Amino acid sequence: MNAISRLLKPRSVAVIGASADATKTAGRPVSYLVKHGFQGDIYPVNPKAERIGELRCYPDIASLPAVPDVGIVLLGAERAHLAVRELAQRGCAAAIVLASGYTETGEEGARRQRQLIDAAGSMRLLGPNTIGLVNLTDNIVLSATGALEMEHFPVGAIGVVSQSGGILGALLSRAAARGIGLSKLISTSNEVDLELADFIDHLVDDEATKVIALYVETVRNPEKFRAAALRAARAGKPIVAFKIGRSEAGAQAAVSHTGALAGADRMYDALFRQTGVIRAQTFSDLLDIPAALSTGRVLRNKRVAILTSTGGAGTLVSDSLGVSGFETPAPDAETAAALRALQTGDHAALDRNPIDVTLAGLRPDLLRGAIKAVLASPSYDALVVIVGSSSLAMPELMAGAIQDCLPLSDKPVLAYVSPHAPEVGALLTRRGVPAFAAAESCTAALAGMLQAIQWKAPVAEAPQAAAVPADDFPAGSLDEAQAKQLFARFGVPCAREVVVQTAAEAEQAARELGGRVVLKILSGEITHKSDVGGVAVGLTAEQIGVRLTEMAAQVEARAGVRPQRFLVQEMVAGGTELILGLHRDALGTAVLLGMGGVTAELFKDTTMRLLPPGGPLSREEALSMARELKTWPLLDGFRGRPKADVDALVDAIVAFSAMAAQLGDRLSEAEINPVFVLPQGQGVRAADGVAVLAR
Repeated sequence: MNAISRLLKPRSVAVIGASADATKTAGRPVSYLVKHGFQGDIYPVNPKAERIGELRCYPDIASLPAVPDVGIVLLGAERAHLAVRELAQRGCAAAIVLASGYTETGEEGARRQRQLIDAAGSMRLLGPNTIGLVNLTDNIVLSATGALEMEHFPVGAIGVVSQSGGILGALLSRAAARGIGLSKLISTSNEVDLELADFIDHLVDDEATKVIALYVETVRNPEKFRAAALRAARAGKPIVAFKIGRSEAGAQAAVSHTGALAGADRMYDALFRQTGVIRAQTFSDLLDIPAALSTGRVLRNKRVAILTSTGGAGTLVSDSLGVSGFETPAPDAETAAALRALQTGDHAALDRNPIDVTLAGLRPDLLRGAIKAVLASPSYDALVVIVGSSSLAMPELMAGAIQDCLPLSDKPVLAYVSPHAPEVGALLTRRGVPAFAAAESCTAALAGMLQAIQWKAPVAEAPQAAAVPADDFPAGSLDEAQAKQLFARFGVPCAREVVVQTAAEAEQAARELGGRVVLKILSGEITHKSDVGGVAVGLTAEQIGVRLTEMAAQVEARAGVRPQRFLVQEMVAGGTELILGLHRDALGTAVLLGMGGVTAELFKDTTMRLLPPGGPLSREEALSMARELKTWPLLDGFRGRPKADVDALVDAIVAFSAMAAQLGDRLSEAEINPVFVLPQGQGVRAADGVAVLAR
């Protein structure tokens, strides 16, 4: 048994700093261990008490009669490390440190945290600043949360890992009130040692856990998290994560648009998407989605039947589903006939969806028949049953009628409880029918189930290409010509262009390129050239000389710098403008693709992928990025438009990602905006570029 297993299922627990007053935080762990029936040995440690309740109290750790599996340290931050060191020296497997006052408080706290790490040695630590953990599967409570004052908690298949101790108690109490069964709850908090990924990895192997719910403040070790999340996804154990800190108020663009379009929260979106993690959009989703997933039922498509005896509630659910892309088709002829056979009279609307079974709340046999007909129907992938006010008189019969039908199909069956009746919702949930008090919660649960079944494991990573020589490029911000030379070296096609300094050279270059051309200033300092009047399009050889002189004066007036070099570039037309960029932050390196041109930041139609460890994106990932864009129809022949050269775009994305993978931290920023995707067979052209190489 490893240390994490012993932490979650100890045979003995020492409580350091235990209080005889169960109303105090320091008195709760012993009180809760006894109250909730811990079967192992409990060793309270307090030099001022001889007994706590029926338990003998020990003056110090050295006096303990045996080595505990786990030590709960209730001392303050200035003394906690002393207890940790003694526990480690005695061979304890793990310690839980509840004290606050560590890195969250500043430099002095950081010093204390380092002291704590040193004291632990090879012993594992949970916390500090944690509220502890609760193993409901085995009735083991190693926590001081006041939520444990409750007498009973539904035991189920959802494991919870939270970086907030307070949220752990909130989820425990909310789940209990709603009849949602949990298996394990762990508060990791400061994560001085054990962290999110460690417990994800453990819960993958936990037979009692089917779904993992995460409350995330930050991912401290992205690669470790990625590996654990992928392992969970491949094992068929969905992860649902609620990530706080979604505001982009602190996001700042650097020299490229990509910084503004990416942002830290978009990086988390990419990390979660690529590892199969379902992102909860609201805090309530963090219980709603796992509650549905823990049933083990399978949502194969988007067609949902709604059985209702109250029209308004049915419309609420139907409308919410429709907004999120679900379908609520009318019953097929055979299903409609089966439904009509159940109920006489003309007051029931059985040939449309929502399916109005008016008397269902009073006649469980009618409800059973309707549910059976819908579950057997090839027209539906899921069922939402509306529990109206008429059913409140006999909720047990209502719940039993729905429960009786569950073995007939593996399709999801959810309940929307229309009146305010939390006890009815909890009853249904305990009976295997996840019940929700909001129509939007039904939609979120179904969307999470669909995402879980649609996720595909990453294909084999693209092979690492031979290294491309790039040491000859200077450090700092490259000018546009240099940037595109760098991109071209890695295989990204660029527009033809000539660097010039004088009006005469510009005229000669325009004649060589032929047709109309583009004139730009060439500067490593001024990257957003359009903002200072540094771009002119559609020029002829006869016009370009005069325009160069005018441009130099205009840029000097606006930017305070007179440009000395210019770029004459072939004018690319007939393509779709996209942006291809690079973004780095603590989570890793991501490639961004989106609608390009000067409106890139306005429309923000983008998608991102984190680079896999040590290599570029695969062609499959690159293609899926393009397909995710709202702009995708423009590439795919929208309204008779010629289909774009998507294969060439995919090649360019992979080449760009290979450049990012090879150069690593040396490439601080890189962006192509726009990259023109030309009609099928004509390729792509990078028409503008930004690159910054680290000094």
